[in-house]
Amino acid sequence: MTFLKQLDQNAERWLLLVFYVMLVGTMAVEVLRREVFAYSSLWGEEIVRYSFIYLAWIGAAAAVKERAHIRIDVLLHYLGPRPKAMIYIFGDLVMFTVAIIALYWSFETVLVSAKFGSVTDGLRISKVWFLAAVPLGFTLMIFRLGQSFVRDFRSLRDGTPVYEGDKLFD
Repeated sequence: MTFLKQLDQNAERWLLLVFYVMLVGTMAVEVLRREVFAYSSLWGEEIVRYSFIYLAWIGAAAAVKERAHIRIDVLLHYLGPRPKAMIYIFGDLVMFTVAIIALYWSFETVLVSAKFGSVTDGLRISKVWFLAAVPLGFTLMIFRLGQSFVRDFRSLRDGTPVYEGDKLFD
């Protein structure tokens, strides 16, 4: 399997793993330091907070890719493949529009932070690196929605069942 195919299939998983390990590892060290040594650091809390923010936005993009967002699809079970595909395409179009608008406004926040040189309290690192999680998440969502459009239009054209993602409950 080529590198690009691996990246396409697993990019969000790898990023989620990195941020999750960073979050859990830092939190474990901070709990140990606080309980055993009665000392905690400001930077540990910041690493956990910003790792969680990246987890949320990258996880949202992964959910778009896998169609894992919460939805009520009781009525969709009674539709044929073509109407179901059209409804999914409509939903993706709405999400795509919202993501484009949110991407635009999230860049403004990053640019203001860069302009004024704001830094984090504990790490003293530019907040741009952490605020960039939001536009990164929306960019990944837009990319995954583009892939979803291609997949759904192909299903619509061929009359095959549309990809619905894995079911959480049956």
